[in-house]
Amino acid sequence: MRLWHKDLIPVLPRQQLLGQWRECCCIARNIAEKGTPNHLLVNKIMDYPTGHFWEYGYLIYGEMQNRGYKCDFDRFEQWFENPWALLVPNHTELFSDWHNERYLLQCYHNLQEKYDCGGISDTEWEPIVVKVLTIIDSLNYPDINRWEIRYER
Repeated sequence: MRLWHKDLIPVLPRQQLLGQWRECCCIARNIAEKGTPNHLLVNKIMDYPTGHFWEYGYLIYGEMQNRGYKCDFDRFEQWFENPWALLVPNHTELFSDWHNERYLLQCYHNLQEKYDCGGISDTEWEPIVVKVLTIIDSLNYPDINRWEIRYER
């Protein structure tokens, strides 16, 4: 289980986006039924108000809609009481201490490994690299070596 960095959602390859939707629905169900997602990589969502996770799920749903994929938001939303009251006022605050530059690079390298092994096509990979470089350039992260972000296998 993994929640991909929020800024990568628009460029996630098809398989990762569809998998993320399944993950979000599973996590929401686990929290509603057991009080926790109980998975090392996503337990951090419990450190944030519920609205952060709901908003993240809504971003995934929105991207799926943008790409023309059919999905039922009720499948996710059913696990929340009064979900519209949970909205995070500013998307930049969404998982702010978790979805940072370090986590962006962790997600990038995870996707890079999938690309290197042939699980992500060149056409899917290029927008990921462009997005990560754009984020790095716009935020002027001093600790990130821009040349570590590359296209080739």
